[in-house]
Amino acid sequence: MMQLHKFNDTTALNADFSDRLVTILQQAITQRGAAYLVVSGGKTPQALFTALSQVNLAWDKVTVLLADDRWLDDSQTDSNERLVKATLLQNKASAARFISLYANTPSAFTGAAEVLPRISALPTFDAVILGMGEDGHTASLFPCSAQITAGLAEGAPAVLAVEPTTAPYQRMSLSLPRLLDSRHIFLHLVGSNKLAVLNKAMAEQDVLAMPIRAFLQHPLAQVTVMYSDT
Repeated sequence: MMQLHKFNDTTALNADFSDRLVTILQQAITQRGAAYLVVSGGKTPQALFTALSQVNLAWDKVTVLLADDRWLDDSQTDSNERLVKATLLQNKASAARFISLYANTPSAFTGAAEVLPRISALPTFDAVILGMGEDGHTASLFPCSAQITAGLAEGAPAVLAVEPTTAPYQRMSLSLPRLLDSRHIFLHLVGSNKLAVLNKAMAEQDVLAMPIRAFLQHPLAQVTVMYSDT
């Protein structure tokens, strides 16, 4: 199921989104002594990350990880880990714990066994922030990849290596069931082109063609879409 929230601009979106996330994380810390936040890379969330980094919160009780990452170490420009460390894990949020999806192996496929225990051992997430590509991929669950069926399977492992054919780099991605194991799921979108993709995703049901449908049309999951045109 999907609930769409539209904002006039990204400033309004990020202010509201930050407040929602802080409330969720604070509630988790109060109730369970720890909070788990899953984020996505790319340009869209950077301003949100910067705003979050300056919020008063018991960040030392927050664990942050990525929904996916390119198989690059964090010295590489295209690493999502590098992005998160440079934007979110700054200021007050520098006290948060970060779990990497990278291991020092030649490929994501050889590194998956090392990354898997880090993620499979985690409890239910408190919030997952997804992005969406114009092909309908989310995390690194790419419709073009040979691994898409495995990543969307009900019994999929927590993480899997992915090699998209329409995007560079091998990837490490959380699977559909691991991402769905969250108290709150958000989809963060900016731009009218993304709204058109969202509408297309809701109009049909083939999840292999547009993997974001597996979240938006899931019978039990509630996905909150945070959207602005600009």
